[in-house]
Amino acid sequence: MIKVGASAPDFSLKDQHDREVRLSELRGKKVVLGFHPLAWTKVCAEQMLDLERHKAEFDRLGAVALGISVDSVPSKRAWAEALGIEETPLLADFWPHGEVARRFKIFREKDGFSERAVFILDEQGIVRFAKVYPIRELPPIKEVLAALEEL
Repeated sequence: MIKVGASAPDFSLKDQHDREVRLSELRGKKVVLGFHPLAWTKVCAEQMLDLERHKAEFDRLGAVALGISVDSVPSKRAWAEALGIEETPLLADFWPHGEVARRFKIFREKDGFSERAVFILDEQGIVRFAKVYPIRELPPIKEVLAALEEL
């Protein structure tokens, strides 16, 4: 896993609306990267809904939250609609399959998806928080918000 203090690798992925999101274009803002294994699973849904529910707090803290998994854009779009996610970009690390997860060193080769992980980047794109969670465990949103508050 990429360590705290490292520069986050740049990437460009499409969100559920087929819009390109480039990490380097978010410089000047804190960024929360919420990696989740797969769409359409209970814990992943709760993780993304936590990001959506706390958007106002992210805004207050000068942060942007992004969800990332290996699912395709059409799958992300349908999943976002089913969950009612409108504000949080859900990024498709679909092709090359899991490339961004690989760059962050959290891709599970034998499973074909990423670890459940959260990275928080400062305004210059430096990793300030990095944690892998058990696949079946929901990352505590209070922990994420507290880490953001400390930046």
